[in-house]
Amino acid sequence: MTILGKQCPSFMANPGDLAYTVKQQADIVGIVGSYIKLKKAGAQNYSGLCPFHGEKTPSFSVHATRQFYHCFGCHESGDVFSFVQKIEKITFPEAVRMVAQKLGIALPKASYATPGEAKEARLRGQLLDVHERAVEFFQECLRRPEGARAREYLLGRGLDEEMIARFRIGYAPDSGFLLRDRLKGEFGEELLRESGLFSWKQEDASQLAAASRQQSRRSLDSGETSASGRSTYARDDSAVAGLTTNDQRPTTLSAMYSKFRNRVMFPIASEAGKVIAFTGRTLAADEKSGPKYLNSPETAIYSKGRVLFNLDLAKEWIKKFDYAILVEGQMDCISVYAAGFHNVIASSGTAFTELQAKLLGRFSKNAVVNFDPDTAGAKATERTLGLLVEEEFQIKVLTLEQGFDPDLYIRRKGKEAYGSALKNSQKYFEYLIERARTHFPVRSADGKKNAVNYLLPHVQRVPSRIIRDELAHEISQKLAIDSAVLRQELRHAAGTRSTSVVKAPAEAQVTDAEKVLIRALASVRQIRPVEDQLSGRDGAEEEFDPARQAHFVLQNEGLHRGLATESLAESLLNVGGEFADVLQVPATDTDRRMLALILLKEDEELTAEVLEAAVRALRRIHLRRRQDEVQQELKKPGLASDKERLRELLTELERISRALRDPSLLEAGLKTPEKKKSA
Repeated sequence: MTILGKQCPSFMANPGDLAYTVKQQADIVGIVGSYIKLKKAGAQNYSGLCPFHGEKTPSFSVHATRQFYHCFGCHESGDVFSFVQKIEKITFPEAVRMVAQKLGIALPKASYATPGEAKEARLRGQLLDVHERAVEFFQECLRRPEGARAREYLLGRGLDEEMIARFRIGYAPDSGFLLRDRLKGEFGEELLRESGLFSWKQEDASQLAAASRQQSRRSLDSGETSASGRSTYARDDSAVAGLTTNDQRPTTLSAMYSKFRNRVMFPIASEAGKVIAFTGRTLAADEKSGPKYLNSPETAIYSKGRVLFNLDLAKEWIKKFDYAILVEGQMDCISVYAAGFHNVIASSGTAFTELQAKLLGRFSKNAVVNFDPDTAGAKATERTLGLLVEEEFQIKVLTLEQGFDPDLYIRRKGKEAYGSALKNSQKYFEYLIERARTHFPVRSADGKKNAVNYLLPHVQRVPSRIIRDELAHEISQKLAIDSAVLRQELRHAAGTRSTSVVKAPAEAQVTDAEKVLIRALASVRQIRPVEDQLSGRDGAEEEFDPARQAHFVLQNEGLHRGLATESLAESLLNVGGEFADVLQVPATDTDRRMLALILLKEDEELTAEVLEAAVRALRRIHLRRRQDEVQQELKKPGLASDKERLRELLTELERISRALRDPSLLEAGLKTPEKKKSA
């Protein structure tokens, strides 16, 4: 893939290209923080829950100065582009352009490495354009006379103009051709087919014309007009005129018509706020109108199991309050949001999924589940609780009075009553135990057994064995289980959860002195090119350059030899100035993880004194290692016969012992390398 004619793999940003310009201006903490909740964890570090694997304890770190991230759990690491590329599942050029757009940087025309990559990126961009035009069309139709019934419906649901505009709600007219005709001048038929907004079938042209005229007459009778003011009948009739050949013989053609007709349209936006799909609520009462709620099919830009409705508006509020309110439908979500509870989201046209749970977990691990209290809603709550439990959420359940969903409850009882109910939400297992007591008569042995069997699958989904054991004890108490056998079975089942935990390999034993030397070597390879840091302004150099000093000492004394960081130090010593990013330095995966670990745990300023102390410590390590080697050699049999070698070893041992006893002998300090003269 290329940007401005340069090869740019996902981990490269070369001086002079767009990626380099964007990266210099990007704040990785701000960009990553727009996707996950970050907390300050040091002078330059921020931490949060990794968005790339499930975890309860934060192991994901972002370094503000060095502008990179690393997860100590799954070992994912990279720069701002690789983060956006991975989390958005887009190509590197698309990631660069997305970050540039966030920063307001003008974008050149992008090019791609393969035709397939270019086609996919172009399709996604065009589908976003199609959906944006469709939103505008539906909003326009809502304001027109034929949208009167839709406006009446929305008013009856308590939505004012502000909320209608905020959620970009619109109306799809009853005609199957108005939207098609609006879009066909700007987009090709194949693209419109890919959008999910249309249906089609093969028909004889004469049948299509008759159906079109019949539909148009109904629209004319209802007073419907096109955007240009012409009657729908006249428009549709002229459209059908092109469906026959010159000799008027009918031809078989593809008849494409709007999937959404006579429906209130709720746009579904991506996390970034781009409209990617719709839910349409029918206004018709007859059976032929189709389902009450009709959702867009999955497309290149929409996967319903990966999207949470309103997350684009709610994510900052979720991070601020550190919990999310999870409801079932769009109307419930909009009503709760309009009542002032902006940290609300809804599953989007599907049952709650594992991917949605992981997505929500990026912003908070606390949730209040408020599904409908009917039977279907209760079952949905249980499924959702199970998924959230496995992702280690702290969960509460808000159960409203029978017959009230969140929307109706707020309209009937008011937002204050809803807020009070929210505060009194139950802990999730209290909710489940209460349901078990309701459905199974726990006064009998069979009832208790059935209640336990109902609860066990939920208990076994809890990752922590300690918590599972506590829950088993709580169940025994609340269900009044006095049978020792049943209690034992319950505790045994709760303690034998089948799970596999991947443990990270033990960290290499790296001394503090090694860490300082690695930090010094890496300090030259941040965002600026090496040559910019080695030469100062106006021909003057900085008094202390940790990278040059460390390079000089290690090259001359080999203090890194035999240490845990030897191969990493060699990698940093052997690269040239072409690497402007520390993460671009060629190294093994193990060394990259070690580098990230060292850089993300910087706890003191890298001064000349700190570096000199580290060098002294490494010299002491090497002296002790050599002391051990000499002592081992002195123990070898037959050495007494080699008088000269014995004398050399004893002399060296005395010199080492004297140096270790007298700190002044380690105070040679850092020899300053010859300064590089500026041109």
